[in-house]
Order: sequence, then structure tokens, then C-alpha cells
Amino acid sequence: MTTKAGKSRGLMARLRRYIVAGILVLVPLGVTLFALRFLVNLLDRSLTLLPPSLRPEQLFGFDIPGLGILLSLAVLILTGMLAANFLGRKLVEIGERILNRIPVVRSIYYGSKQIAETMFSGQSDAFRQPVLIPYPHEKSWALAFVTNTQLGEIQHRTGEDVVGVYVPTTPNPTSGFNLMIPRDQVIELDMSVDEALRMIISLGVVVPVWNPDGKTVARSVEAEARKLPTDD
Repeated sequence: MTTKAGKSRGLMARLRRYIVAGILVLVPLGVTLFALRFLVNLLDRSLTLLPPSLRPEQLFGFDIPGLGILLSLAVLILTGMLAANFLGRKLVEIGERILNRIPVVRSIYYGSKQIAETMFSGQSDAFRQPVLIPYPHEKSWALAFVTNTQLGEIQHRTGEDVVGVYVPTTPNPTSGFNLMIPRDQVIELDMSVDEALRMIISLGVVVPVWNPDGKTVARSVEAEARKLPTDD
């Protein structure tokens, strides 16, 4: 015969399952919506490039969220089309020669250009390989991303085969440390860049499932982990 205490414990256990299930649904959804809203609001600032008379609030009497995304894409496409032809390349060269005459602007521009070329060119291996390195001391390990394997003078001066790595901070991976590590101290990982970033952002709570014999089992285990709590 079920006692009142037993019924109370059963009710509390069921409420806990409901609360956990609600958290698993609403927290990721809320974070996603917040990130999308931030991105939309950021890109909507590109509407300030338009004359006031051509902005949505003037034409239609109200704002249109997300219209800045279309404008940003249009600007990117038109800029790319211009830079890809002969006349556009000449204009870019003239602009770069002008910027090259301004000391501070020159450093910022060419530094940003090198970063963009490295990040978005298909020939670069930067940030494509998660690794483990001994950091901040030899008995601890940190997740990092390989940024460069050809360090020129640095390899010559150190007399070692060193590679450049970026060690991101957690939970904000946009800040971190640029280190040069001997290649024999760098351990390449099977996890993807996305999985490594999720582990960093989650403070190490979200650890990708690893199966040395293949990825099929890993996917099934990951799918099981996503299941919501039930009353069964």
C-alpha cells in the first residue's frame, strides 16, 4: 500500500523531471534567440548607410527587423563583384596606396587584411585543427587551435620545429593567448572545431563523445544524451 510519504516523493521526483525537461528545451532556445537577436540588431545598423528618406521607418512608418542582413549581403556581393574585375582591382590598389601613407591606419588595415586572408582563404589551415598543449605548465593540458606551422625566423631563432597555436579563454573564446610550441608537444585531436569550441564555451561541461573505432557509436550515444527526461 502506497503511503503519503511515498506519493510525496514520487510527486517531487516527477516535478524535478519536468523542471529538467523544461530547462533542456527553454535554455538552448533562449540562448539561440538571444544570439540571433544580437546578430540581427548588429547588422541592422548597416541601415544607417542609407539616406534618412530611404530608411524603412520613413518609407513604411515602422522598422523591419532583419532588413540590415539583406543590405549587408548586398554590400558584400557588390563589393566582391567590383573587386573581382580589372577596374575594381585598380581602385583597390589606389585606395591601398593612400592608406599606406597614413602610419596608424596602415598598420590596422594591413593587419586586418592579413587576418581576413588567412581566415577566409581555402588554402589556410588556421583554426582547422584542435590540439592539446602543455599549458600553463607541463603537468596540465589546454585546448588550443593551430594557427600556423611556418613561423620562419621564430623557428630559426629557437632552433626547434615550433608551431603557432591559439589558446582561447573560457567562456569567451574571442580572447586568448598566442603561443609557439614545439611540434612534438602538440597532440592533435579527433574532435571537430565546433566540438572543441562547445567544450570551451561550456567551461568543459560539454565533452564530445569519442570512440576510437569510429563515429557511429559516438553519434548514437550523443543522440541518447539529447533525449528529454520522461515519466518512464
